[in-house]
Amino acid sequence: MSLDVDERTDSGSLRPSGSDRAQYGVCAFLALLGVLVIVDATGIAHTTSSTDPIGPRTVPVLLGVLLVVIALVYTVDVARGGRAEPEAGEDVDLTNPIDWRTVLLLIGAFVVNAVLIEPLGWVISGALLFWGTAFALGNRHYLRNLAIAVALSLITFYAFAIGLGVNLPAGVLQGIL
Repeated sequence: MSLDVDERTDSGSLRPSGSDRAQYGVCAFLALLGVLVIVDATGIAHTTSSTDPIGPRTVPVLLGVLLVVIALVYTVDVARGGRAEPEAGEDVDLTNPIDWRTVLLLIGAFVVNAVLIEPLGWVISGALLFWGTAFALGNRHYLRNLAIAVALSLITFYAFAIGLGVNLPAGVLQGIL
């Protein structure tokens, strides 16, 4: 036995009436951003070579034009009554208060990293960042997290140095790394 559901009575398919002026703000922001990207790109010197026949100006201009086109299409969609579907992917209880302890511990881990990266180097400050982040997010396996944090900081140090050619600060480990 099946039940026929009339779409007109399905409350999930009905859109609220009235205009959503906040969406027009998003449209205006996208259009303004596109125009700014185009204006900024026109200031780039137009130099071409045999290895780069289109020059460095083309991609930013193309991105600016695409932003303006997206803003126009989005404006037409909003004017015709289009609305985004509410987020349904996360199971978040909005009645719970913010966990300020976790937020402050995460901020502290990033501040410690920013302060110690020059004197101690990336490997030590990065390990403290990774370990502090795991601690702030509730993981209480201190020694395992420390080993993982040191491994991650060493991997990222050498990935930047060898893979990207970017030297991160070595700090007190200058002669060792």
